[in-house]
Amino acid sequence: MWKDRVMGQAEPRSNGSRSNALVFMIGKDSHGHWVVQDQRGLRGGLFIDRAAALHFALFENGNRPQAVIMVPGVFELKISGTTPPARHLLADADVRPYSRAA
Repeated sequence: MWKDRVMGQAEPRSNGSRSNALVFMIGKDSHGHWVVQDQRGLRGGLFIDRAAALHFALFENGNRPQAVIMVPGVFELKISGTTPPARHLLADADVRPYSRAA
């Protein structure tokens, strides 16, 4: 059931499809809270700081930093499960994948 061990931690076996990987967006709302939301609008939340928001997003997406997007400007949390808010957000925003600064 486990494919590999990386740095002492078990890594789950991939099913070969990267389309199942969720993209999570991180930004700040109009009140200065850190917001995380998945592309479908099903998961997310408000966080005390950027580190906590990033930790949640990476945990939820299987530790894939390339599937975490920092959203510039105001990013309000809207979780509905009916209309994916991320589709228009990703098309209109100047988004950049998460990358670490030295």
